[in-house]
Amino acid sequence: MAVLCCAMLVLLCVFDTATVVADMDYGGVPLWINRLLGEPSVMSLQGRMDPSWYRANNPQACPQQCDCPIHWPTALYCDHRGLADMPDHLPVTTQYLFLQGNNISSMSPSVLANITGLRWLILDHNQLQSDKLDQATLKNQTQLCYFFANHNLLSSVPSGLPAGLRQLRLAYNQISSISPGALQNLHNLTLLLLQGNRLQTITAGDFRGLLSLSLLDLSGNLFSSVPGHLPPTVQQLYLSNNSLSVLEEDSFVGFLNLKYLRLSHCGLQSHSVHPQVFNISSLVELDLSYNKFTTIPTVPTTLQYLYLEANEIQEFNVTSFCREVGPLSYSRMKILRLDGNKMSYHHLPPDWVFCLRVLQNIYI
Repeated sequence: MAVLCCAMLVLLCVFDTATVVADMDYGGVPLWINRLLGEPSVMSLQGRMDPSWYRANNPQACPQQCDCPIHWPTALYCDHRGLADMPDHLPVTTQYLFLQGNNISSMSPSVLANITGLRWLILDHNQLQSDKLDQATLKNQTQLCYFFANHNLLSSVPSGLPAGLRQLRLAYNQISSISPGALQNLHNLTLLLLQGNRLQTITAGDFRGLLSLSLLDLSGNLFSSVPGHLPPTVQQLYLSNNSLSVLEEDSFVGFLNLKYLRLSHCGLQSHSVHPQVFNISSLVELDLSYNKFTTIPTVPTTLQYLYLEANEIQEFNVTSFCREVGPLSYSRMKILRLDGNKMSYHHLPPDWVFCLRVLQNIYI
């Protein structure tokens, strides 16, 4: 029996290798943890255990302002300490550096000079300023995969980022521009969070070089139209909370495999949206909630999730989902939200079930 229990424990350890960290927002996108790589599964040790225990049981040197847990020997927790500067004399073995929730405003190359294997640098909720960031600080960190600086005071996307970066999270700063060439060497970047900033336009060279970008969040900026020059590889595009006055037919042309599109809280109206703008066969989910639509826009039959709650829609038009209905001609819609509009179930025409035949939930 003991052998069986040990075997089950080994199996659990082998298969439970990835977890989602949800205790902090980190820019609104969950952080997946790979335990096989030794990635720490907690982002903070605050309130979890007496720091003196770590110091008593860890033979390695640890900065006085930080905690160095023995079970994650390459992680250094210096978060929520009221630090005005990054700690000195960081262990050379540091791979995961947590500095969120401090008052750090600058970064000096000398602080990280003796660290060559840094993989994560978490600086959310600090006071980082663009004019106090030395470009050389991160350039030599060739192993750096994640750089998080959400909720800071940055006015531009920093330059000198290492080429191996995979996630760059800069949400909720004061960014109004992207430094020339700042992103051109980030060929491995898959996620870029820039929501909650002050961007008004994207120029032709801003995103050049982002050959692998999959998720791009530009919500809550100052765009008046869908920005151009976006990487064609993007599969998840978030543009909510921008004042988009119009959507042209070609607003989303050029994307190779766009699947998720969020356009809630954009002030969109039916007359300012081209009838074919959402004719994207790869699209799986479309969020148009909290706008000013009076009619249901035309969507591809391949769309599976459509969110239109809190608009001003008064009628249900089957042709918005199906141009024709037949054995193979029907909508693949699974979830349809129409609640918070000016219609009810009795507005549904009798033939809607033939078009939306695989629908799982409708909210009116």
